[in-house]
Amino acid sequence: MSLYLGDHPPVVPPKGDVTVKEVRAYVCGSKDAEEKGGGAADCHAQAGGHWIVDTPISNPMSCYPMYKRSRKQWGIDAVGSMVVEVELTNGMVGVGIAIAGEPGCYIVENHLARFVEGQDPRNIEYIWDQMWRGTINYGRKGLTIQAISCVDLALWDALGKLRNEPVYQLLGGKTKERLPVYATTVRPDVAKQLGFVQAKIPLPYGPGDGDKGMKANIERIKEVRALVGEDYPIAIDCYMSLTVPYTIELARKISKEVPGGVKWIEEHLHPDDYDGYAEVKAKVGHKCLFTCGEHEYTRYGFRQLLEKKCCDVLQPDITWCGGITEARKICGMAAAYDVPVIPHGSSVYSYHLQYAFQNCPMAELIMLAPKADVIKPYFGDLFLDEPLPQDGFIDLDPKKPGFGVTLNPDFPLRRPYPRTADKLRTTDDVEKSAKEAPKGDDWLAKAAHIQAGSY
Repeated sequence: MSLYLGDHPPVVPPKGDVTVKEVRAYVCGSKDAEEKGGGAADCHAQAGGHWIVDTPISNPMSCYPMYKRSRKQWGIDAVGSMVVEVELTNGMVGVGIAIAGEPGCYIVENHLARFVEGQDPRNIEYIWDQMWRGTINYGRKGLTIQAISCVDLALWDALGKLRNEPVYQLLGGKTKERLPVYATTVRPDVAKQLGFVQAKIPLPYGPGDGDKGMKANIERIKEVRALVGEDYPIAIDCYMSLTVPYTIELARKISKEVPGGVKWIEEHLHPDDYDGYAEVKAKVGHKCLFTCGEHEYTRYGFRQLLEKKCCDVLQPDITWCGGITEARKICGMAAAYDVPVIPHGSSVYSYHLQYAFQNCPMAELIMLAPKADVIKPYFGDLFLDEPLPQDGFIDLDPKKPGFGVTLNPDFPLRRPYPRTADKLRTTDDVEKSAKEAPKGDDWLAKAAHIQAGSY
């Protein structure tokens, strides 16, 4: 039974209002430029010798010895950064970022742009829904949703500039005056000295390293605990690399052998192993918290994590999960289960969301200095003014509209799929499509002519 009891007229921007003029998608000028620029949208796009790629970190490919030495060997940074600009007819430009590379640029320029150009930038929900529905046949998760996220973030940035307000104000305003920040790092002692409220370290070894690897993991966690003391919170990132039995054993050993234990164990299983996550939480959820969701997509994926009681904390990446438009739905769903949301990375794109939602207690900053000894911008040199935490807190400037950051004009970017002016969709095109949209009984009568070949 349908509740569509009449036609829903197409949405057409009011005459004379500001609309979206053009959507443009870029990649870094080269892989070398991406690395020299600090990784841009991809925190793993770092030169050799950087801790995030060249220290022992358990990962899904750790079971293959030839790929253990460096995560760059198996291509953790292969796809690369993508930057999207949404230009309005008044000249304002919004900026979004994601990991999607040239494939993402193709999707944006040749598919998603038709749902954005010529539209009212205030109708973000309408635009997002069309982008999502229009890509379901090949999308749903992964790169396609990351491309949608990138466009969505650019739209929110443009809307904030149009309204002359920070994005967090558009989302409902502040729920906290300042945002606490924890550090992901291999130097938790430095993180503590810098004032971060918690340190998270990568687990060095996984099941492919045998019982000796498990022992080395426990020794590393003991070492960290000794460095920071029993009262300082630490967490463990497993990057989708463990199994259910291994995780259960790890949690029990940490609880038994590490003074003070750990706050949480993160992303211990393959992202699609919902039953496995639920089993781990059911069996050892009293030992520590369990978190996941960094590599999950849209409200439908997060609904499964919540309904199956897979975790204690959700960790969507705002630049991957569907952007702000989808992340606010995820936060709303999580609130109904009393589950906190602590996004993965995302910098300003998560900070504004976390300002606006009460169930977002703190933010993450990955320490991207090669030796993790100083604070660096999460997006490297991509922005001129990315806010950085001081004494463990992020303070967003209420006078800066949008996400409050400025794209660095000197950062080398390349547009792999440029479109000429005649290929851009305009408000006139939107109006024409609206007028040509099939309506009512005329549309419903068409099926009667199919058999006769009259369409």
